[in-house]
Amino acid sequence: MAQIKLVWQSKLVLLLVLPFAAASVVLQGHFFADNSPEAAIWTLGLSLILGMVVYRLRAATPGAAFVGAVITANLMFSTANYPYQPWRTALIPLLAVFVLSLSATRLGREQKERLGTAERRQGRSAAQVAANLGVAAIASSDLAQSWLSGSGWLPRTPQSPMLLFAVGLAALAEAAADTVSSEIGQVLGAKPRMMTTLRQVDPGTDGAISLIGTLAGMAAAALVSLAGTLALGGDRAMLAIGCAGGIFGLFFDSLLGATFERRGWLNNDAVNFLSTACAAGFALGLLAMLPHPGLR
Repeated sequence: MAQIKLVWQSKLVLLLVLPFAAASVVLQGHFFADNSPEAAIWTLGLSLILGMVVYRLRAATPGAAFVGAVITANLMFSTANYPYQPWRTALIPLLAVFVLSLSATRLGREQKERLGTAERRQGRSAAQVAANLGVAAIASSDLAQSWLSGSGWLPRTPQSPMLLFAVGLAALAEAAADTVSSEIGQVLGAKPRMMTTLRQVDPGTDGAISLIGTLAGMAAAALVSLAGTLALGGDRAMLAIGCAGGIFGLFFDSLLGATFERRGWLNNDAVNFLSTACAAGFALGLLAMLPHPGLR
């Protein structure tokens, strides 16, 4: 009942993310259409194909597939380099998030259905996609990177804008880590414990963690960070920051679940959005501590 009353939070997350991502795609799409038509065609085409595949696999509703396609295009445009190659953009870590999340969600589905914790067969909603991927889209946008580059947070180097993608990468890593830890923990983990009290609770309880689930989530964060680092030609700093941010956000997600979500103050979409934002914020803090940020 509390989740139903808090549906406005899901709508707010969607309202924050979708117009921003859509406007960014329109503006960047116009720029690339004028300056690099092949980049515009590849980006929009692959984003549309990915959205269709996600829908056909019943991993998302039609609205969610559309939101995912818009965010994918936004992230690809924001991380494009010359000469343009689609596999040298954020498409690769996004695919890693999708594959890891889908695999973990479908693992042991019958057992999850018996527990009453299985995801809906229609797939994720538009608000769920926005909550998990929206922060990465915002943090990786040209607007955010321009503001961060000129804010004094980071020393100005020619490589700083690309290294800033570690902030968005951390948000993507957290999104994968959260899903994988929860889904794997329900199937393979022992009876979970509440993060705040360490008391044993039923699987699927908000804020509950298990050792296997946590380790699986950390591995997912590392894999997404590695995929993003390799795709963008990053160095160990990008890998470490993305991974650390994702893992920090994973534990923050459990803390929010054990406190605010259990008390009915936040719903799951709000928790996911805030957790990815926390992961991005932690990554930004790590970036600010680097004496000489840059990529090879």
